[in-house]
Amino acid sequence: MKYYSTNQQAPMADLRKAVVKGLAEDRGLYMPERINKLPKAFFDDIHTMSFRDIAYNVADAFFGEDIDSDALQDIVYDTLSFDCPVVKVKDNIYSLELFHGPTLAFKDVGARFMARLLQYFIRMEGSDELVNVLVATSGDTGSAVANGFLGVEGIHVYVLYPKGKVSPIQECQFTTLGQNITAVEVDGVFDDCQALVKSAFMDEELNKHMRLTSANSINVARFLPQAFYYFNAYARMEAGSDIVVCVPSGNFGNICAGLFAHEMGLPVKRFIAANNANDVFYNYLQTGNYEPKPTIQTLANAMDVGDPSNFARIYDLYGKSHDNITRLISGATYSDEQIKETMRKCYAETGYVLDPHGACGYRALEEQLKDGETGVFCETAHPAKFKEKVDAILGIDTPIPERLVNFMKGKKQSVEMPKDFADFKRFLMTK
Repeated sequence: MKYYSTNQQAPMADLRKAVVKGLAEDRGLYMPERINKLPKAFFDDIHTMSFRDIAYNVADAFFGEDIDSDALQDIVYDTLSFDCPVVKVKDNIYSLELFHGPTLAFKDVGARFMARLLQYFIRMEGSDELVNVLVATSGDTGSAVANGFLGVEGIHVYVLYPKGKVSPIQECQFTTLGQNITAVEVDGVFDDCQALVKSAFMDEELNKHMRLTSANSINVARFLPQAFYYFNAYARMEAGSDIVVCVPSGNFGNICAGLFAHEMGLPVKRFIAANNANDVFYNYLQTGNYEPKPTIQTLANAMDVGDPSNFARIYDLYGKSHDNITRLISGATYSDEQIKETMRKCYAETGYVLDPHGACGYRALEEQLKDGETGVFCETAHPAKFKEKVDAILGIDTPIPERLVNFMKGKKQSVEMPKDFADFKRFLMTK
């Protein structure tokens, strides 16, 4: 399978290059040249298949031409050492719980898969050259990537995060690890962190000095595996074809994976992209104009993105047609007060504890579901990752899972950094 750039100005790449480089030479995002449909037999059997077997079939359709089948099965099975269950919240609304992995966030799936795939390619090359992974995070990506790559030989990870703008529990998940993980505390917002990562990839001198790749959802090995759990949700819901999938969206990698699943034949009726106050995509759906804005800091901080990278993939996937996009995707945008109100209402009515991101998804379904439709929203992180906020909003004491407690015992180690690229480059050139 070959991969092209969304900017159409870079050479075609094979999977290894797309994964190891992360970003195309023209700053575009890699896209597969085609999306393989899954056979009818797969959907006939899906309700009796395990999550791992479902995921392997999906992975094979994406990556089977480029990876030995036994190695791919090992990568998938090792990645999915945990479940992503569907939980009924009320009659026609289900929660797809994506927080059962090592860092209690949905990004564990993509990060663990990418770590294993990157190591597979490094071993295939037989190279001794260190691969340096740069990742910008607004919250959960950093912890998922750091833990997914922790101790992986031949790889060093630099996690860039906005100073004071991630939750204390999120921060401790990637600043306390040491080993091959370096946390870089940037004096700015998420978009500044993402800009530093992209600028690093485009800097010729830096790329001659060190081998760089990205583990953000701009990397095909990070976002494509997230399609696995949409197929798994369908298999468990047995709700026919009137399923509406609602995805709390920030950088739009997660919903993009769902859209790829739909293109592979997943019988989802439509999608809803639920935003917090960062409403760039919502406004695009209403007007047809994509106008990035400065990031607004919100209660649902992992979605605080003012210029979502994966918009380029969605735009490309649907032939740059606003009509095609709006035919399948609707939007929603919520203020912090609306998020709080939703968390309280859901807890009072159902006893289900939403985190601030899941609350956006739940509310969008409540407002937009039609008669005969069944909705499933992504509960992207465990509420305990936002314990202070959740406890204050709901008046409860959210239990902290043991995995999180263990992270909180560690000592913070980070490198403080201005948002100027020259400083970041200088830092990396010393490595």
